[in-house]
Amino acid sequence: MVIRLEIIDIKNIETSKTPHDVDVRKLYSFKHASIIHIELKAGESLKKHVTPVDVFFYVLEGEGEVEIGTELEKIKKDQLIFSPARIPHRLLNNSEKAFRFMVIKTPTPTEETKIL
Repeated sequence: MVIRLEIIDIKNIETSKTPHDVDVRKLYSFKHASIIHIELKAGESLKKHVTPVDVFFYVLEGEGEVEIGTELEKIKKDQLIFSPARIPHRLLNNSEKAFRFMVIKTPTPTEETKIL
């Protein structure tokens, strides 16, 4: 078995075109998970959407809000949030500073995310 070290520098990943129209960078994807970096500038938010798989959000920087189903909570750096598959959700930045977070989708989706 060959083990290969992989280092991914976010600065070398191009922003992906998504319906959310924010800075989304797809860092890594394999059968079991996909890892995405998102930065929301002041006043930006993701559109409410439904993913076909479970999703985790890990806040890297700043503060924001997460809406999952009918719940809305403030979140901040170093918090991990779980969003079950097929439940409407979105993240919002109502602050004046950058809000950065990692998104881990597990397993990697085989069907499209649905924007609501």
